[in-house]
Amino acid sequence: MRSGKKTAGTLVGLLLLGFVVGSLLWEVIERIMSAAGVSLDLSVGPVGFDVHALAVSLRPNPGSLAGVIAAALLYRAL
Repeated sequence: MRSGKKTAGTLVGLLLLGFVVGSLLWEVIERIMSAAGVSLDLSVGPVGFDVHALAVSLRPNPGSLAGVIAAALLYRAL
């Protein structure tokens, strides 16, 4: 897809969707591995910001990164 002002929203949406889907898939993989008796925790501690009225934090993991990369590749392929 050609980058521009009109497609910026699509790119951001795909990146966020890729981040969420990748994070969820990684969580599923971690739980399956844990049930099999293998400890697998590659997540980074909470990353975020806190202003007195609003606090946002994320726990990115390798699935998050893979999801963002897959979303970027999908955007470029469209």
